Amino acid sequence: MSSQPDNSVLVSIDDAFAGAVDAGWLEGIALRVLEAEGAAAVELGVVVADDETVRGLNRQYAGEDAATDVLSFSLREGEEFVAAPEAGEALGEVIISYPTALRQARESGRVVDEEVAHLLVHGILHLLGYDHAEREDERRMRSREEELLGEVGHG
Repeated sequence: MSSQPDNSVLVSIDDAFAGAVDAGWLEGIALRVLEAEGAAAVELGVVVADDETVRGLNRQYAGEDAATDVLSFSLREGEEFVAAPEAGEALGEVIISYPTALRQARESGRVVDEEVAHLLVHGILHLLGYDHAEREDERRMRSREEELLGEVGHG
């Protein structure tokens, strides 16, 4: 029995992609990444959506009127939310555009599952404080992404 509190991952998949992406598979990847990064007792939301939804969120929250592959929304920044005492700390949400992931997979000759796994890992790392604004930070983040993808079988 582990003394480390459990992490919680809630996956929501747009009905249009329910047959293409498995919620349990995404949850498993997310849990392994959180564990590998030493996160304990956190709650993470993972959403698989369409381009229009992601574009709307990107426009509303980042001021960019364009679809993108993945967005990360931290719940550790800004005002605190009141949570039930048994709930873990709200880490945030990772929102993946499935149509963009599919296009990028085709363009790079990868399987769409590899692309989705990469976007999920990338989004979680952002929520855990990784960034790629500076060259050295980008190298560190990309290296960690590759390590984690290898650990979850998509490296």
